[in-house]
Amino acid sequence: MSTNPFRASRWRRRAQRLVTTRGPVAATVLLTAAVGLLALAMTHAALSLVGGGDRWLATAVAVVCALSITPLFAMPLLRMLGELEAARAQLDVLATRDELTGVHNRRQFLVLAGREWARCRRYDMSAALLMIDVDHFKRVNDVHGHLAGDLMLREIARAAGDTLRQPDLLGRYGGEEFMVFLPHADPLGAIDAAERIRERVAQLRLEWKGQTVRATVSVGVATFDEVHESLAALIQDADHALFAAKDAGRNCVRAVPPQAREHGASNTVASR
Repeated sequence: MSTNPFRASRWRRRAQRLVTTRGPVAATVLLTAAVGLLALAMTHAALSLVGGGDRWLATAVAVVCALSITPLFAMPLLRMLGELEAARAQLDVLATRDELTGVHNRRQFLVLAGREWARCRRYDMSAALLMIDVDHFKRVNDVHGHLAGDLMLREIARAAGDTLRQPDLLGRYGGEEFMVFLPHADPLGAIDAAERIRERVAQLRLEWKGQTVRATVSVGVATFDEVHESLAALIQDADHALFAAKDAGRNCVRAVPPQAREHGASNTVASR
C-alpha cells in the first residue's frame, strides 16, 4: 500500500513547525507524550481483544505494540531534529562568516575584536590591529574579471590565515580590505606578523585562464595603548598607518608608534 507523499509532507511540516515554535526540547517531550498515549491506547485495545483468552498472549501483543510504535515515530523525529540542527548551524555560519572568503564577516569581527579589546584594556594586556588592503585590486577586476578578483581575495585570506596564531582574529572588513586583531602582541611582534602576511601574499601565483596573476598588500599596524579608549580609535590608527603604507608605494608595512600621544598626532614609522 503506497503512502500519500502530500500527506507525509504535510505532517512533516507540522512537526517542523512544532519544533521551531516550541523548541527541540519541548517538542520532543510533547511528541514523546503523544507516542506514549498512542502506545497505551494500542495496548488497551490489544488487551480488550484478547483479554478474554490467553492472558500471556495479550501481554505479548501489548509489548509488541509498544515496542514497534515508539521507533516508528522516534526515528523520523530524530532525523528531523538532526536536519534542523544542521540547518541552524549553517545559518550561524552564514550569519558570522564572509560568504566569499570564509573568514569572519565585518559584523562578527567587530564583535569578537571588541571583546578582546575590552579584555586587554581591563587587564592591561598588549594587543595590536592590522588593516590590510589589496594593492591595485580594481585593476585586477578590470583586466581579468571579477571572478579572478574573487579568487584573489580567497587566496589572500587563506595565505593570511596560514600565518596567524590560533587566538588571532581575521576578518573581511569590506571590499578588498581585511583586518586582523592580535591579542598578546607587542609592537615588534605585530610588525613581524604584518610582514609575514605581506611576504606570503607576495609569493602567491594565481593561474587564471593561462595567465599568472600576482598580488601584493599594504598593511597598517596600530598597537594598543591607553590612548585607545575604544576599538574604533585603534581601527582609526591602523587606517592611518595603512594610508601611509599606500603613500610609500604599496606592498609595505607601516606602523603607528605605540607610545602615549595625542590621538592621531604622531607619524607612522616604516617596518623595514
